[in-house]
Amino acid sequence: MALVLYNTLSRHKELFEPHTPGLVKMYVCGVTVYDLSHLGHGRAYIVWDTVRRYLVWRGYYVTYVQNFTDIDDKIIRRAQEENRDWREVVETNIKAYREDMEALNILKPDVTPRATEYLPDISAFIQGLVDKEYAYRAKGDVYYRIRKFPGYGKLSGKNPDQLRSGASTRVEEQQTAQKEDPLDFALWKDAKPGEPSFESPFGSGRPGWHIECSAMVQKCLGDSIDIHAGGEDLQFPHHENEIAQSEAMTGKPLAKYWMHNGFIRINSEKMSKSLGNFTTIRELIKHYDPMAFRLFILQTHYRAPIDFTDTALEAAAKGWETIRDALLFGEQEFSAVSSDSSLSSYRERFQEVMDDDFNTSEALALLFELAKPLVKVRNVKVHGGTVENPGALMQEWQTLKELAGVLGLIKVTNINISGPSTSSSFLKFDDDIKEQIVLRGKAKAEKNFAEADRIRNELKAQGIVLIDKKGADGKLETIWHREEDPTALSAGVH
Repeated sequence: MALVLYNTLSRHKELFEPHTPGLVKMYVCGVTVYDLSHLGHGRAYIVWDTVRRYLVWRGYYVTYVQNFTDIDDKIIRRAQEENRDWREVVETNIKAYREDMEALNILKPDVTPRATEYLPDISAFIQGLVDKEYAYRAKGDVYYRIRKFPGYGKLSGKNPDQLRSGASTRVEEQQTAQKEDPLDFALWKDAKPGEPSFESPFGSGRPGWHIECSAMVQKCLGDSIDIHAGGEDLQFPHHENEIAQSEAMTGKPLAKYWMHNGFIRINSEKMSKSLGNFTTIRELIKHYDPMAFRLFILQTHYRAPIDFTDTALEAAAKGWETIRDALLFGEQEFSAVSSDSSLSSYRERFQEVMDDDFNTSEALALLFELAKPLVKVRNVKVHGGTVENPGALMQEWQTLKELAGVLGLIKVTNINISGPSTSSSFLKFDDDIKEQIVLRGKAKAEKNFAEADRIRNELKAQGIVLIDKKGADGKLETIWHREEDPTALSAGVH
């Protein structure tokens, strides 16, 4: 079976073939941290977390990067409205975001770059565009010439001649008169009195919204990546502008596949603060199990719009109770049995539907097929009955547990998530690898060489190769790389 996904750039489904076989570089546009995360954020990050989990289950090594926009007009305005330091606004909302994502069982990204941490890279990127004459300076600002880039509009399908200035949801405050073309967008904004600013070759100021992602993609993942993802609203202008910036700089496609999730609507209306139907994730999970919300999101294909109603969420909550009860019953009944057997027929059907552009709706239907017999037997046992054919039931439970984990409906640490293309458990991400290297170093220092060898062998089984060498300071350090990419050495750990 082959994985196919819908590519927004081509407007049709394509066979998924990453640049390097077995390796996936994935970048997802993150939140602007001026407020608490809302249901739209919840949908987006549940979707991309599920895509990431499935790719890993499918046997790919996935490097997942998701940024924070931590300097922006909205952040500055919020800080002014609340009479707070802008950095306090940022830190408060990043902390809240991470708590919300943890509640929704969303895995941490491998890298979470912030715009303010990559200012030298952003400045260098802008300077490169100026040198290539794709950008120009206007007083203290720097703008991108969209008409110099011949492919502008290829992602969104918008024709520059038909666009109007101010099409962005983030209205540029600079006077249009200083632009060569009203549609040119800001790469660097001149400092304004009373606003935070940073030094750069273009003077004191701060980066525009679009340039940060181009710079961070290149720094964290390279010139060309496999998947670039985000909400449908980001197609234009954000992703269109990213393409213009990055491809003008490198001459290479920014991403092979562009993926976008659909909107959430509240009782058939667009969610917005002005309509009074704006709901935060943390407000929602005061009333509903976070896994019920996750299941609600996955019941609809990621590209389709979702209509959020109390009735629909209550139905999802009942569906989650069925899966949860089946999992708990199996845990109580079979967890002591040392078996790792699952039903290949269900795993194959699961892979077949997920391989078709991540059809989580059909995948959930399979989970319910597995869960309902377990719940039925549980009810029989509660009323004094006996469990018949426990071997078959155990297989159903183990299969349910594995596939529910792929969809993020239970914690990864509690399941065997080995997939059809790999015999290992969930592949370790960078933070986990570094932690294991530190533990190995402690074991060696304590002359516990058996433990040190165990950690090395465990990492090797995950495709992680360790190399011990002396650093510049003469101390022994360990560097590592994945077996498929020995040239990509990671930073040393003493």
